[in-house]
Amino acid sequence: MDDKTIREKIRAFITRELIRDEEYDLADDEGIITGGLMDSFSLAEFGVFVEDEFDVYIPDSDLTVAKMDTLNQMAARIMQDLDV
Repeated sequence: MDDKTIREKIRAFITRELIRDEEYDLADDEGIITGGLMDSFSLAEFGVFVEDEFDVYIPDSDLTVAKMDTLNQMAARIMQDLDV
């Protein structure tokens, strides 16, 4: 699976399930948590989605604002485990 596909699946999940606005044009480098679009509970939901969708487990220590604030960061973290 390539980076673009992962990024689009994440974007669709966030806009549809977490911020509930499928028309929202979420940029790759936009602060999702720092911008108020997601909270810590949503980050936990995101972790479950990643495990279900990509079969990648992200430990709680990586589910932080510093490590998961943008689509770029989220996709890179998933790719890290897929490339292994």
